[in-house]
Amino acid sequence: MKHAFPHDELKPLTKSFTDSLSELGNLKLEHLPQDYNGSALTLIESLSSLVIMGNNTEFERAVIWLSENLTFNTDARINLFECNIRVLGGLIAAHILATDSTNRLIQGSYKNQLLNLAEDLGRRFLPAFDTPTGLPYAWINLKYGVMENETTETSTSGCGSLILEMGALSRLTGDPRFESAALRALRKLWSMRSSLNLLGTTLDVTTGEWIEYSSGIGAGVDSFYEYLCKAYILFGKEDYWRMFHSAYLSVQKYFRHGPWYHEADMRTGKATYWQLTSLQAFWPGLQVLVGDIGAANSSHREFVYVWEKFGVLPERYLLDHQMLHPTEKYYPLRPELAESTFYLYQATKDPWYIQVGESIVNSLNSYTKVEGGFASVRDVTTMQLEDHQHSFFLAETCKYLYLLFDDTFLVDRNYIFTTEGHPLPVLSSWHERLPETYILTNWTYAKSEQQKRRASAMSLQVCPAIAVRSGYGVQKIESACHIPDSRGDHRCFTDEECGVDSTTCRRRSCSMAGYCGLWV
Repeated sequence: MKHAFPHDELKPLTKSFTDSLSELGNLKLEHLPQDYNGSALTLIESLSSLVIMGNNTEFERAVIWLSENLTFNTDARINLFECNIRVLGGLIAAHILATDSTNRLIQGSYKNQLLNLAEDLGRRFLPAFDTPTGLPYAWINLKYGVMENETTETSTSGCGSLILEMGALSRLTGDPRFESAALRALRKLWSMRSSLNLLGTTLDVTTGEWIEYSSGIGAGVDSFYEYLCKAYILFGKEDYWRMFHSAYLSVQKYFRHGPWYHEADMRTGKATYWQLTSLQAFWPGLQVLVGDIGAANSSHREFVYVWEKFGVLPERYLLDHQMLHPTEKYYPLRPELAESTFYLYQATKDPWYIQVGESIVNSLNSYTKVEGGFASVRDVTTMQLEDHQHSFFLAETCKYLYLLFDDTFLVDRNYIFTTEGHPLPVLSSWHERLPETYILTNWTYAKSEQQKRRASAMSLQVCPAIAVRSGYGVQKIESACHIPDSRGDHRCFTDEECGVDSTTCRRRSCSMAGYCGLWV
């Protein structure tokens, strides 16, 4: 606030600012606006963090300032995905917090100004969806809409990670256009999946054809998986669960290699790139939400190992060579490892995760803290710093670390966090109907009321460590996709008595000798 407000982001080394909203996702820095003076991006991103940390006075001051000064009627070409998760999500979450009577915020002075701003921004997004496929352009000018000769290339995340914010906006305003546009894009994207239920990384929004067939759980795809799961939790629409369920099993089958996840060709499932990227560190947190605690812990520990090896988490690490990527050696204060650490501690209460959080905090203070704020690391081998404090550092990194040590904000409340760390409440009024446990038809059988239903931890929506009662006593569910065989000795008469393998997520079958296994 001292060195950058009301501009977008802080430059902590020089104690200055950057108006970076138009630069987000813009690697070539093309078509930058001439007269853009910032939209207080970091302030918008920090609103919910202020409430979570109990600083209601600054929250009220920020809301009043934004209500009186923020406008989106500006000639600026922005990335739809980035502006959606950062600005629209930040405004919606702050509006909900401002109107939550239990928070006792903004006594009498708040008249839905943040929601009005969010609705205005949402309307400026809508022209991006005017394509033959319904898949939105990646870029749109806030004042003039889609520019002439705009690129038609976008990412899976870019058009498949809009449903939380735009769905919430429709619920709050009563205008269905926002959710309808995001849902149409999401369904079109899902229809483009391969026979293996895999998607690529980049595509053309006018032709609906894939450009990059290789993908994983990292950059360009990550939040697509995240939003399928969280949209089901937030809106209760079982279509989201069916899509996520199929996608998750395919990830576990084709991308997973022990605790690591490589990239693979969506058409064949064959590995393409063996690399760890810092964005992948969100995955254990998502696995906690579906109850796959064992797999989440396994991957999380590998990310912690890499963090401890370098002091921070490098952007890209080559698994097949056990070395840093030669050019992507930076750490821009990303939150994903802190996020997964928070989720795993919430699920297990294992004090080891508190120790991990302390290690992250100590590293941030040792390597990135400067007089003017916190600086990104340009090279993790030398700890040379870069003059940039991304807005997500306050929106996510600090928030998840704070919640790890003090989760008072979450007591007696039920929130999901967007991919930018903005909290949205899980409300029955937002559900088309309260979600029922979804049990995939070919994963269960019930010939009579007395016969047991067999299901996975994911379909039962329980943590794998807990016991599930069945007609044969108590069975232990070991992973999210795992379904145990009917009998402990693995004997069988039909395929229906065999479960789903916990490692490969493949359906087991009954051999001629009468044993369940991966025979085909």
